[in-house]
Amino acid sequence: MADVLIIGGGPAGLSTALFTAKNGLETAVFDTDDTWMHKAHLFNYPGIGSIDGSNYIATLREQVDDFGVNRHQETEVSAVTTDDEGFVVETADEEYTADYVVLATGANRELADDLGCTFTDEDVVDVDVTMETSVDNVYATGAMVRAEEWQAVISAGDGAAAALNILSKEMGEHYHDFDVPADAEEVFGSLVASD
Repeated sequence: MADVLIIGGGPAGLSTALFTAKNGLETAVFDTDDTWMHKAHLFNYPGIGSIDGSNYIATLREQVDDFGVNRHQETEVSAVTTDDEGFVVETADEEYTADYVVLATGANRELADDLGCTFTDEDVVDVDVTMETSVDNVYATGAMVRAEEWQAVISAGDGAAAALNILSKEMGEHYHDFDVPADAEEVFGSLVASD
């Protein structure tokens, strides 16, 4: 059983995975690779002058891999249901269980609808500031929760907000993922020292 199952491997899903796995939660991502980032070029992402969307996604994948995320590439989720222990995510081949589910499927809101998440008058998933839906421990991010504001940096921020709320629930207090240079050197050793 994983702690967090994330459906969608774009900026929102991978951002969530990066935060949760980095902080010790067993995390899996199901990714059909249908992200809009393959059609994008980023000039407006803070800290990045210019990057092709596919290269950006490849970099995010490497980052989450470094923290041990279990990525299920080219794997479509057919259903998400609840059981006595949490959530069951079904694919064509297997079922996976987790305490938390993060929906990061772009404008496709079918799984949120199937789970009984509340929608707004604009027909987007209704979430609070932490990206949690009306269904406890189910989060929705990115284009699922915004009528037209579809930007990589917004989606990544949504994923981070979901992850920090999950981590806060797990820790029993507000959790902040804030590293200092000594942390980076401890994790990455000489890679940081040479920068």
